Amino acid sequence: MVRAKAKDAKFIGSSIGGAHIIVRNTLNGHILAEGETTGSTGNTDLIMRSPHERYTQLSDNDTAGFLAVVDIDEPTFVQIEVISPINKRNAQIHASTQIWLIPGKDILGDGIVLEIPGFIIDILEPNTHQYIPLETVITSGINIKANIVMMCGCPIQKDGLWDSNLMEVRAVVQKDGEAYTDVLLDNPGQNIFEGNLAVKESGYYQIMVYAYNSKTGNTGVDKINYVVRD
Repeated sequence: MVRAKAKDAKFIGSSIGGAHIIVRNTLNGHILAEGETTGSTGNTDLIMRSPHERYTQLSDNDTAGFLAVVDIDEPTFVQIEVISPINKRNAQIHASTQIWLIPGKDILGDGIVLEIPGFIIDILEPNTHQYIPLETVITSGINIKANIVMMCGCPIQKDGLWDSNLMEVRAVVQKDGEAYTDVLLDNPGQNIFEGNLAVKESGYYQIMVYAYNSKTGNTGVDKINYVVRD
């Protein structure tokens, strides 16, 4: 059993598209098993709210994982690779570990758990390569909106279990390839972060939104380009 678990959050499963798992023979690179984690993100109370003693199992029968059935006839040293989340390339983390597999000796329960740090960020406004007339934004500015979730898809909000008050979310703006300004984004509702960018000139703009939690070390980035024209 192989599982991917978001740092400071839950397991990565079907709700976010899963994590891609590869079990590879380290000697010759041959892939012994490959597939995606499926299932639920797990029991929130058990994973996030309960103290964990040694040998505490965090997963149950519904918790996301990939059961790798490996055909070997002698002990084999393998590399286990995780690419997660598989459907969000801008947020993908590659993690790996190595272990001896022994014929007939199953590794079940929680199994091999690889930690996936970070946030998934999607900039919603403005749109990629959007052309924006200067006259429409010179007084009102441009609304910057991003959707941010944990790597398992778990929700972020003020005073929630994943508390946005602990996060710094900022839009760093370039104009014509040069530093322009930055905008601190607020969290008015679940997963949504917003701010307003004052714009006085036409040009080629780039917005990079980052999220940072100093308590956990989780980070995430998304980036888009758009055009303000006369």
